[in-house]
Amino acid sequence: MINHHKKYNMASLKSFHQIFFTGLLAFFSVTVSFGQRNNPSFSPAVEKDIKNVENSLSGWVQIADSTNHWSLRERMKYYKVNGVSIAVIHHYSLEWARGYGFADSLEQRPVTTHTLFQAASISKSLHAIGVLNLVQSGKIDLDEDINKYLKSWRFPYDTVAKKKIITIRNLLSHTAGLTVHGFPGYEQGDTIPTIVQILDGKRPANTSKIRSQFAPGLRFEYSGGGTTISQLIVTDITGEAYDQYQSKNVLLPMGMTESFYSQPPPADKLSLLAAGYRENGEQIKGKFHIYPEMAAAGLWTNPSDLAKYIMETQLSWEGKSSKVLSGAMTKIRLTPFDTSTNAALGVFIDKRGGKTYFQHGGANEGFRCQYYGSLDSGDGIAVMVNSDNGAIMQEIINSVAAVYGWKDFYKPVIKKTVLVPNHILDTYTGNYAFNNSSIVINRNGDHLFLSQDNNAPVQLDFTSDTEFFMFEIPADCRFVKNETGKTISISVTQNGNQFSIMKKE
Repeated sequence: MINHHKKYNMASLKSFHQIFFTGLLAFFSVTVSFGQRNNPSFSPAVEKDIKNVENSLSGWVQIADSTNHWSLRERMKYYKVNGVSIAVIHHYSLEWARGYGFADSLEQRPVTTHTLFQAASISKSLHAIGVLNLVQSGKIDLDEDINKYLKSWRFPYDTVAKKKIITIRNLLSHTAGLTVHGFPGYEQGDTIPTIVQILDGKRPANTSKIRSQFAPGLRFEYSGGGTTISQLIVTDITGEAYDQYQSKNVLLPMGMTESFYSQPPPADKLSLLAAGYRENGEQIKGKFHIYPEMAAAGLWTNPSDLAKYIMETQLSWEGKSSKVLSGAMTKIRLTPFDTSTNAALGVFIDKRGGKTYFQHGGANEGFRCQYYGSLDSGDGIAVMVNSDNGAIMQEIINSVAAVYGWKDFYKPVIKKTVLVPNHILDTYTGNYAFNNSSIVINRNGDHLFLSQDNNAPVQLDFTSDTEFFMFEIPADCRFVKNETGKTISISVTQNGNQFSIMKKE
C-alpha cells in the first residue's frame, strides 16, 4: 500500500516486506474488458489522449536510452487487477472518465463510470469538509477541546497527553497523538459495533481502544481513530445520522449524487458496487467489508464524483465557488498543521515541480484509490481499483502526468543496466528471510529472479556487479558479502530508510 500522504494510500508507511508482498505478483490469464459500450465517447482529440494514457504506463525507474512503457491492459493482467476506473481533470473541467475490466468478474459485470468503489481513507477528505462546514457556521471551533463537543462519549485524557488538550484541528491533521492507524472493517454477517464501542475497543469492535500515545501537537501520526472521534462530534453536534449529514451538507451540494457514506450500503445501490479482490485475484468474502467508521473509511464513490470534489476545491481555493466551504475556509483546510508535516485537514499537500497539489489515497479490504488536484493549473486525477494491490495506480498517474504535461510531476529515476557474469549471479542465489517472509532467488539464463512467499518471480536488473533494482518496487538494492566473499544479505534503501534481508545458511 502506498503512503497515505504520498498513497497510497496511496493508501500508509509500509515496511519493505509489506511492499514486497504487494509488489511481487504473478502474470496470470484474465479477461479484461476494454471500451465497454456503457463508457462515454469523447472528441477525437480527447480519445487520442485517452489512448496515449492507456499505452504509456510507467514506473519509478527508466532505463537510460530506452522507454519502459506498458499498456493498461498488460498491467491489469500483471497485477491481477479486475477493475480500474479513472477520471482526468484538465483546466478545471472533467476531461474524460472511463472504466476498465470488471466490477465483478464472477458476474462478468463491467466497470463503468457509474460503478462505485470503496473510497477508504479518501473518505477523510470529504469528512473534513463536513466538519469545517460546522466550523464555518459557528457550531464548533477548530481549536477548542474536543470534549466541549462530545456528548455521548468523552475522551479519557491521561498523563500521556501531558495536560494538553486535543482539538478538532489535531484530529483532522493527524497530530492528536492518538492510536489506531486504520480499520479492517467487518465481514458480511458480522455484528457491527457502535462508534462508542469502537472508541473504547470493546466487543464486537475488532480494533483496540483509541487513546493517547503521545501528547497532542508534537508530530504527525496517522490515526483513523482520531477521525472516528470527529465523526462522533458531527453526530453529537447535529443530532443527525452521520451518513445523512454528509449527504445533505457535502455530497449533494457538490453534485456527488452517486456517492454515499451509508454502511451497510443501501439495497438499491448493490448493482452498482464493485466487488473487492485480494492480491491473488480472489474475491473478498461477501464481496466487500462493512465500515461503521464511516468518516475514516466508509465512503462509496467513483472517480467521476471525486472529480467534482476536486474541481470544487480548486475553484473554492481561487474564490470562484462556495458550494459548501468559502474560499477562506478552503484555504484553512488546505494549510498544513505546521512546517514539519504536509498533513492539512483531511488532505496532504505536495509540492512537485514548483506546483502545489492536494491529495489523498485509500486502502480498504479489496480496494485501493488515489486522487491528486493541482492548486495552480486546475488539473487532477482520481483512480480507483477493486484490488488489494494498488501499484498500478501510480503507473496510471505517471502516464496522465506525462500525457497532459504536468511539469516535473513524474520524474523517474534513470538507471543504466549492466550484464553480470553468471558465475557471480550464482553466488547470490538461495533462500533469504525478512521478518515472516520467505524470499528465494534463482537464476534463469543470464538473469536472477526473486520470489517472495511463493509469489511469481520478478527479474533483478543490475547496475553493477552487486547493485540491482526491480521495476515493481521503488527501492535500491545491493548484495552484501563478508570478508571471505560469501553473500550474507541484501541491503535495501527505500524512502531514505535502510533494511537488510538476511541470507539463510
